[in-house]
Amino acid sequence: MKYDKIALASLRGLSLDVITKANSGHPGMCLSAAPILYTLFTRHLIADPKDPTWINRDRFVLSAGHGSALLYSLLHLSGYAIPMEQLQQFRQLDSLTPGHPEYGHTPGVDATAGPLGQGLAQAVGMAMAECHLAAIYPEGEQLIDHYTYVLTGDGCLEEGISHEAIAYAGLQKLNKLILLYDKNDVTLDGPLSNSDCMDVKKRFEAANWNVLEVEDGNDIEAIDKAITLAKTAKEKPTIIVCHTIIGYGSSLAGSSKCHGAPLSAEEVVKTKENLGYSFPAFNVPEEAYMAFKETLLTRGEKAHKDYDKKVLEYASKHPTEYDTFVSLMHNDISKYLFNGAPHYEPGFKDATRNTSNAFPNLVAEEVPNLFGGSADVAGSVKTKVKKFTDFTPENRAGCNINFGIRELAMTSMQNGILLHGGLRTYVGSFFVFSDYMKPAIRMAAMERIPAIFLLSHDSIAVGEDGPTHQPIEHLTMLRAIPDMTTYRPSDAIEVAASYHYAFASTDRPTAIVISRQNLVNNEGSSYEGALKGGYVVSKEKEEAQLAILATGSEVSLAIKVQSMLLSEGIDTRVISLPAFDVFERQSQAYQDEVLGLPYEKRVFVEMGKSDGLYKYAKNVISIDRFGKSAPADEVIADYGFTPEVVAEKIRKLVK
Repeated sequence: MKYDKIALASLRGLSLDVITKANSGHPGMCLSAAPILYTLFTRHLIADPKDPTWINRDRFVLSAGHGSALLYSLLHLSGYAIPMEQLQQFRQLDSLTPGHPEYGHTPGVDATAGPLGQGLAQAVGMAMAECHLAAIYPEGEQLIDHYTYVLTGDGCLEEGISHEAIAYAGLQKLNKLILLYDKNDVTLDGPLSNSDCMDVKKRFEAANWNVLEVEDGNDIEAIDKAITLAKTAKEKPTIIVCHTIIGYGSSLAGSSKCHGAPLSAEEVVKTKENLGYSFPAFNVPEEAYMAFKETLLTRGEKAHKDYDKKVLEYASKHPTEYDTFVSLMHNDISKYLFNGAPHYEPGFKDATRNTSNAFPNLVAEEVPNLFGGSADVAGSVKTKVKKFTDFTPENRAGCNINFGIRELAMTSMQNGILLHGGLRTYVGSFFVFSDYMKPAIRMAAMERIPAIFLLSHDSIAVGEDGPTHQPIEHLTMLRAIPDMTTYRPSDAIEVAASYHYAFASTDRPTAIVISRQNLVNNEGSSYEGALKGGYVVSKEKEEAQLAILATGSEVSLAIKVQSMLLSEGIDTRVISLPAFDVFERQSQAYQDEVLGLPYEKRVFVEMGKSDGLYKYAKNVISIDRFGKSAPADEVIADYGFTPEVVAEKIRKLVK
C-alpha cells in the first residue's frame, strides 16, 4: 500500500516521542511490534473509532500492556478521540494515556492490561462471549460475528495464566481467536534464553492451536498473509509467531537495555534517522493519517453501516429477541431480577452453599443471558444450573462452563466475557483458592465490571481437609480490594440478599462467601438489612451493655451467646454485618443507629484474621493462626468458637 512505509515509520517515531516526553515507558516493544499492529489495524481490524463501543467490532487486547505508547499512538492515528495533547501527557496525572491501558478510561482500549498474561486470558473470555452470544439468539450470527485479536510478548507466555488460558482456548476450539506473538526473545533482565527454552510451536500444537510463523517481523505482506490465513481457521484458535527485534532501528536493538527505559535524546534522533523518519517530535505527516483513514476508518464506517441495516432486518424478523439483545448489552439486568426474599419455614437449616445453588437456578429462569461455571468444583460449590447444558465446541449455546482446574484463568476469562458485553456471569471455587484468583479479582474491580465470585467452604469449619483448605486471611484480602463488595451471609435470607445485590450491580464485582456446614435461619434475619450491608439481627432486651458484631456462621453463635449472657443479667445487641463496604456506604445516621454503642463497647466475633475488624470494635475474637485437620466441630471447639468460650470472654470484657 502506498502509505505503508511512512505510516509505519510515523507510528514508531510517534511512540518514541511519547516515551521521550514522559521520560518513562518501554520503547523496545513499541519498535519491535509496530509492524504487527500496523498491519492488523490497516488491513484487518473491523472497528469504528467514532463509536468505540460498537458491539460487533473486532476486539483487540494488548496483553503486553507495557507497550501502551504504541497502542495510544496507533489509536490516535486511527482517529480515536485521543488528541495529540493527550499523547504529550503520557503517564501524567489524569491523562487519557496512563502507563498501562485502562478499560473505560481511554477510547479504543478493550481491556485493562499490564499484569502479564491477563490480557490473553481476557481475550479468551471475549472469544467465548462472541460464539456463545451468536448461539443463544436465533440467527445470532446476524447480531454477533467478529474476531478477537490479542498481542502478547515473551513475558505473557511465561506467566502461568497463559498456560491455563491457552489450554482452555484449544479445548473449546475458539477459532475466531487470533494471538499475535511479538517474539523478540528478550525480557527485562536479559535474553529469553535465561529463563525459557520452550518450543513454542510444539506447545501450542499440543494445546490444539494452529501455529503460523512470520520469519521477518518487519514484513507487512507476510504478516498480512498470516492473519488472512488465521481467519480461515475452522476448528482451532491461531497463534502467529512474529520473529522481531526489540528496539528495532536503535543502537540497542536486540538488547534488554531498551526494554523498560527511555532512549536518550541523542539515541531517539539516530533511531528516527535509521527508520527514515525526519519529522520533529509530535509532528506527523498527513500521509500517516491517510493510511488509517483510507483503511481502518473507511472499512469500519462501512461495516458499521452495513451492520445497522442488517440488525434492522433482524429486528423486524425477531423483534422480541432483538429487544432482549439490546437491553442486555450493558450489564443491567435489574428488570429481570427477583425481588424480595424467598420464603423459608421457621428453623430452616442448610449449608449456605446449598442455599446458594437455588439462586443461579432462580436467576436462570428470569435472566436470559446467564453464563457461568466453576473450576472443577461445581458439585461442591453448587454452581451448576439444572436447566442448562454445558458450553462445548459442539454446543455453543450451553450455559454451564467447565473451566477445569484453572482458577486464575477462569476469573480472568470471566472478566473478558463481561468486557465483551451482552452476558452476565458468575464463577465458583473454594474460598481458600481465591489466592489463585486474586490478581484477576483485583482486575475486575479496576475494570468496574459486575463479576460474581461464589466462594464456598468459608472457614475452619472445612474441618478434615486441614489448614491448606481452611481460609484464615482471605476475608481480609477480599475486603481490602477497592471498589469491590464481599458478602459473607449468615443464613438463607442473607444469601438471597447477597445474590440480589450481586446481580443488581452494574459496575463493581461481588464475592459471595458461603459455608460448607449447615446454618439455621436466624429469627431476626432481614433481607432488607442485609441489602444495606449490616443491621441489628437480635436486639437488646432493655439497655445493651455491649454490641456483638459477627458475620456468617458466627451470627448464630453470637445470638446463642447473647441468650446465655442475658440469663446472667448482661444485656447485649447482636449485629450482622455481611458486607462491610455496603454498610459503609449507608448514611452515617443509619450506621450509628445499627452500631448503637461506643467503639469500646463493641466486640467482633469472626473465624478469620483480625485485620480490618478493629475498625468496628475495640475488642475482637478471631483467628490469627492457621487451622487444623479434624472434624469441623472439633476444630471449631479447639479454636474457642463455642457459646461457652465466647460468652466467658465477653463476661471478662463487661467486667
